[in-house]
Amino acid sequence: MKYLSENHKAELLERFLKYVKIHTTGDCQAADKGIQPSAKREFDLAEILASELKEFGLQNVQVTQHCYVYACLPASKGFEKVPAMCLLAHMDTACEVSGENVKPNVIEHYDGSIINLNCNISLDPAEDKALAQAAKENDTIITTDGTTLLGADDKAGIAEIIAAIKFLTENPKITHGKIEIIFSPDEETGHGMDNIPLNLLSSKRAYTVDGGHIGELEDECFNAWKSDVYFTGHSVHTGTAREGHLVNAVTASSWFVSNLPRHEAPETTDRMQGFYAPLEISASIEQAHIALLLRDFSKDGIKKRINFVDSLAKLSAEAFGAQVKTVHTQQYLNMKEKMNEHPEVVENLYKAYREAGIEPVNIPIRGGTDGSRLTEIGIPTPNIFTGGHNYHSRNEWASLQQMTATVEVLINLAVITAL
Repeated sequence: MKYLSENHKAELLERFLKYVKIHTTGDCQAADKGIQPSAKREFDLAEILASELKEFGLQNVQVTQHCYVYACLPASKGFEKVPAMCLLAHMDTACEVSGENVKPNVIEHYDGSIINLNCNISLDPAEDKALAQAAKENDTIITTDGTTLLGADDKAGIAEIIAAIKFLTENPKITHGKIEIIFSPDEETGHGMDNIPLNLLSSKRAYTVDGGHIGELEDECFNAWKSDVYFTGHSVHTGTAREGHLVNAVTASSWFVSNLPRHEAPETTDRMQGFYAPLEISASIEQAHIALLLRDFSKDGIKKRINFVDSLAKLSAEAFGAQVKTVHTQQYLNMKEKMNEHPEVVENLYKAYREAGIEPVNIPIRGGTDGSRLTEIGIPTPNIFTGGHNYHSRNEWASLQQMTATVEVLINLAVITAL
């Protein structure tokens, strides 16, 4: 069933534009040191969201010391025994591209022309099928100005959850069970669930609103590890390097990176293919560090990748006379196995999509969400599309029509779970 009017659509856009202008870029290095939120600026959005939820009359609204926003919409009268569900989205934006001073660019009735932005950035529907679809539908799209990312990942999800909850509070005849809301910090750093307030959460099922194109429904993701590779060299004067046995950690680390399989990189893989992704390298003659992401959909596959990193690191060190240490850290696991134990959670989502007039497209997430970690600890959490595209880049854009469709799905989901 469709619930939203044009006024609701306009309000959703206004809310989204408000959120993306708030600087919430995470700090990956701080997050890896256990600091949460990794950037105090994440509190700026958290406090605004908590204030809005209080205005809507939600209960137990709070911002925790680690910057999680929690709120509860009580069940409709007579539906108190319906199992509670939780909706989640994250407030931080990716570390790789600036999220400061975002200037969203709203294009109404998009006609399919090439969109030229600053910094020699352009969006071309000939190269972007989703953008071409938006043009056919005369959609309203929101882009960056080319100098920053947009932040639809995941402020589109936040705006959509807020819009759905507000609609339910304004339409009490639409019955539902208890709905809990969590907006989290530091999802992009891989630490979004480190301090989730499980003591507040009663839901045994949850849904992240953190996907992409309309129709995408995700209940499977990578197994994800981070590998840190440390090379230690020995410095002597370069003029006497041969006599003094100079050991160069720069060349050892460079050789390691250059020998990672080129056909198993993020930019050369898709669908169910895993990869090695070097994120950062810092090096001097005596010390070098490589931060590397490992991704694979199978447990055996991720073990092989970890072993390969160890072997290549050892070989690289031996080739240049260096010493090496590898440290492997689990980030999240493929949620599919746990999700299969609770088929009703995904089945209800399929029904909600179809009630909203959207045909679900079940695809694996080539990444992870807070739902990956939640599923791992026993709360099955599939992922819902947001209408955002080209995440983590200056080419990022969002479809207002698709964002509205997400809100319709959330409202229908609330109704279906109460049946």
